[in-house]
Amino acid sequence: MDYVLKTANLSKHYKDFKALDNLTMHVPKGSIYGFVGRNGAGKTTLIRLVCGLQSPTSGDYELYDISNTDKAIAGSRRRMGAVVETPSIYLDMTAEDNLKQQYRILGLPSFDGLQELLKLVGLENTGKKKAKNFSLGMRQRLGIAIALCGSPDFLVLDEPINGLDPQGIIEIRELILKLNREHKITVLISSHILDELSKLATHYGFIDSGRIVREMSAEELEDACRKCMRITVTNIRTLSRVLDEMELEYKIIDDRTADIYAKPNITRLSLTLADEDCEIISIEEHDESLESFYISLVGGGKNE
Repeated sequence: MDYVLKTANLSKHYKDFKALDNLTMHVPKGSIYGFVGRNGAGKTTLIRLVCGLQSPTSGDYELYDISNTDKAIAGSRRRMGAVVETPSIYLDMTAEDNLKQQYRILGLPSFDGLQELLKLVGLENTGKKKAKNFSLGMRQRLGIAIALCGSPDFLVLDEPINGLDPQGIIEIRELILKLNREHKITVLISSHILDELSKLATHYGFIDSGRIVREMSAEELEDACRKCMRITVTNIRTLSRVLDEMELEYKIIDDRTADIYAKPNITRLSLTLADEDCEIISIEEHDESLESFYISLVGGGKNE
């Protein structure tokens, strides 16, 4: 598999605080990589290192197979665009003038493609309206447009839907999907809004306390969070024995509850349990959310 970004034992320390602690991750080419973690887990630190805004304390990373210690890394970085923390926009400028300024900064020879870029992010009709009068969602889309100047094929977005209303979230989601599917741009999205990520991501990296806890594909995550029948009974041992006899896959949750990973014949199951003096208290469809899966990976009890 080809990777746009790879890190190996990457660390960043601030005196006694380890923002990143031997972090190793792999962002596949063509993916939408959901970088999942609580606030303070190290997501923004990783992004700042990859963008060249800071240097690692130890460890390495590669962009398009070029090491961060190689002088050619500057060329690799020109293939990426990023919105780190908040969009870098000029509030007293129009959307078009913001893009023209970024074209100049990048040393592009002309403003070719500028109007197409405005249309791509849905800002083609903003005219002379200044960015300071934009909604938060419009500013976020303008920030993404600025990151797309120079036609990068790797886009890094740091918490892109933070603070957006439902309509703004939908607009950003549709834009990211369009960039990935139609323009073949690899996207790294850091976020702690996990259910929204599940509508986008093809791959995930779960980070906690500066370390990658687990990397997996969307298919692997779907299997881990698969649907099941959650059943509560008066005697869990009897239920376990009956399910074994019926050759059904299950998981004991507590002393009265189990998840059955199949669609059993409820009538047969009920009658069999009744013959064993085991009563069904409740039975319902259940699936583990991305959020609960993350908490099971890293443990609860920490502040968001």
